[in-house]
Amino acid sequence: MTLMHFLLLLFLIICAIVVGRTNDLISAVIVFAAYSLIMALLWQQLASPDVAITEAAIGAGVTTLLLFGAISRTGRMEK
Repeated sequence: MTLMHFLLLLFLIICAIVVGRTNDLISAVIVFAAYSLIMALLWQQLASPDVAITEAAIGAGVTTLLLFGAISRTGRMEK
């Protein structure tokens, strides 16, 4: 495992922990988008470009837009 793989996995774990522990919904969506982009990079490094493109398009793109839309249409009631 190279240093690049290790750093990507470490950042992925940090993003997952931050998404679970944050109270601000907008921040959680932004970190979740970063998580999806890191996953796309890892899939690319694992020589699976079709899965990487799908993860980038759906995970970071469409899901982020849908979550922002849901937050804007509902009330933000974080603690």
